[in-house]
Amino acid sequence: MTIKVIVVDDQAMVRAGFAALLDAQPDMEVVGEAENGARAIEISHARHPDVVVMDVRMPVLNGIDTTRQLMHPPANVEHVPRVLMLTTFDIDDYVYEAIRAGASGFLLKDALPADLVSAVRVVAGGEALLAPTVTRRMIEHFARSAPPRQKTAPRLAALTEREREVLVRVAQGLSNNEIAGALFITEQTVKSHVSRIIGKLGVRDRVQAVIAAYECGLVSATGT
Repeated sequence: MTIKVIVVDDQAMVRAGFAALLDAQPDMEVVGEAENGARAIEISHARHPDVVVMDVRMPVLNGIDTTRQLMHPPANVEHVPRVLMLTTFDIDDYVYEAIRAGASGFLLKDALPADLVSAVRVVAGGEALLAPTVTRRMIEHFARSAPPRQKTAPRLAALTEREREVLVRVAQGLSNNEIAGALFITEQTVKSHVSRIIGKLGVRDRVQAVIAAYECGLVSATGT
């Protein structure tokens, strides 16, 4: 299956470089390039990409507002792509807003070419991806900013006790392998639990599940 990609960046050379790299992959096709968010939305609605690789800071319409519009298209548009955000700054508050807006991945622009290629595949496959230097900082941000709520929040009611245990560890930034070791279960079992958690919470991916864990009060800055 070919992964259809749109590359969005206001710097022409950067945009062309990313597009050339991705289009050279045997399982990818760059179906459009855009210099700003407004143009990206037009191309996305017309070409139906699987992944939009998008800069955060752009003129006309920035990456965050573009992501919001892509995640909530007009009634006559059914296609919703996945968004992989690229930025120069790993501590920028735009990161948190981008995740809330619905981005499925976040990668620094100085990442290796192979990392970008891998990130597109991960996001296209339905997984969420964050640069390692960002993951725990994002979690700490939501731990500080999320309002205190009861662990019996309606969104959590459908989760089993084991699923809650898994979600807590996902929210703590543990990988599937680390969760498997902590709970003495297989990594495949963890993947199955995470998939069910995402479905029951009605969220798009792992990152959105982490946000839900904090917003529902399952995890706080001081622990569970």
